[in-house]
Amino acid sequence: MSTQITESETESETETEEQSAGGATAAQQQRRLEAKRARAEAEEAERTAEESALDGETYTLKVFRYDPEVAGKERPRFDEFVVPYRKGMTVLDALIYARDHYDSSLTFRHSCRQAICGSDAMFVNGSQRLCCKTQLSDLSNPVRVEPLPHQEVVKDLVVDMQHFYDQMDAVEPFFQTNDLPSGLDEQQQTRENREKIKMSTRCIWCAACVSSCNIAAGDNEYLGPAAINKAYRFAMDEREGEDLKQHRLEIIEQEHGVWRCQTQFSCTEVCPKDIPLTKHIQELKREAVKNNLKFW
Repeated sequence: MSTQITESETESETETEEQSAGGATAAQQQRRLEAKRARAEAEEAERTAEESALDGETYTLKVFRYDPEVAGKERPRFDEFVVPYRKGMTVLDALIYARDHYDSSLTFRHSCRQAICGSDAMFVNGSQRLCCKTQLSDLSNPVRVEPLPHQEVVKDLVVDMQHFYDQMDAVEPFFQTNDLPSGLDEQQQTRENREKIKMSTRCIWCAACVSSCNIAAGDNEYLGPAAINKAYRFAMDEREGEDLKQHRLEIIEQEHGVWRCQTQFSCTEVCPKDIPLTKHIQELKREAVKNNLKFW
């Protein structure tokens, strides 16, 4: 008798659990359907907003395209994208809009979007610029966007930066000293010396200056304004000592170093961080001359 009651109770509990599970499944399905409808409504609202925006002020981007790995796209061309304008919109914002809404294969570099990483330097309306720093409202419409000149194009707006990095590495762009302080003492620098090298420390390795330099375009071994500026930053730092300054001057005195600069100021004009590159190169020339002067 007790066994029959137990089996009956077990069957009743099983039916209750199944009904409960079925109810839970139905509730979950209902929630999924509601979430799906909400997403569809949000997408429709976004499309409506985009269509409404296109009725307002727009900018046309003429973007350089090139993809050597895809049949039919090996030949360079320009594609046009019409982008709705909003106040404060940058060239990078417009490129991201074009990629996300029109062509997901559009390729370009960007990272911090705050003019710090230097990855989105491009040739915009005939000048080297950081796209994240360049306002659309400051440019004529249409906006022509191309990869940095004098660099090998990998795909679309992406160029090969390896040679640029090799030139930067050639000047040993890191702090060196033979006079390390002991214990917890600081290696102090005078305010005057800090002010002297302050601007040179702002380089973000964007390569805009090298791309604008006609000498670098014709001489692949030329160190270039970015690397020479980096050498200036350390050669003029009083904490490294005279022997290391001598070593750095020997690096930049070479045939393809500072003496190849023809003082065209193009690097200074395009630098997004306003570094007086040409001035720094001329100062290093004077230091090199003084270093080689002999009185006897």
